[in-house]
Amino acid sequence: MIPLKNSAKSRLANMLTRFTASQERVKARLAEESKRGACSAHSTVRFFPESSIRNLRGERNCIEIGAETVTRGECCVFGADGVIKIGSHCYIGEQTRIWSAAQIVIGDRVLIAHSVNIHDNDSHPKAAAQRHAQYIGIRDRGEYDMTGVSAAPILIEDDVWIGFNATILKGVTIGKGAIIGAAAVILKDVPEYAIMVGNPAGRVGTADAGSW
Repeated sequence: MIPLKNSAKSRLANMLTRFTASQERVKARLAEESKRGACSAHSTVRFFPESSIRNLRGERNCIEIGAETVTRGECCVFGADGVIKIGSHCYIGEQTRIWSAAQIVIGDRVLIAHSVNIHDNDSHPKAAAQRHAQYIGIRDRGEYDMTGVSAAPILIEDDVWIGFNATILKGVTIGKGAIIGAAAVILKDVPEYAIMVGNPAGRVGTADAGSW
């Protein structure tokens, strides 16, 4: 009788394991469908579980993601004009935040490491009174008033590599093939194939374009 009991326990444990795994697959599928429903993503885009899409404008075409791109970070659009366009074969690392109230365009084959911040706006007004009024609106009504908030588009061209903890601020263009070092802060335009490090970032070399 003991072997039978052990066998029954084993079968029950296997059933529970399969049931739990099935539940997790369903949850993951529903989460991915929710993300896809909030943006315009190619069918080959991979959304890792830790990724998120926050489309506060509510229009799917405000966030576009191209073929074969992998995202583990967050894309967020807000205000009246926020737009994010990401090309094909890109990688967006874990805990990276791409926030737009103007426009962020990312080209093809762009590698973005973990914990990168790309913000095309200041998020809050410079005037203290406006800033407090905005906070009250967010806290009490869920309204994100962008009055007095400075914003300007960001362009990241093809084949750029952005290292972990880097920050890309409003109004800059990063030229094709450039490399942005870890924890660098980009305040000004970056030439093609430039290697940039530091805060504020300065050029320390030139990257190899390679051959295709």
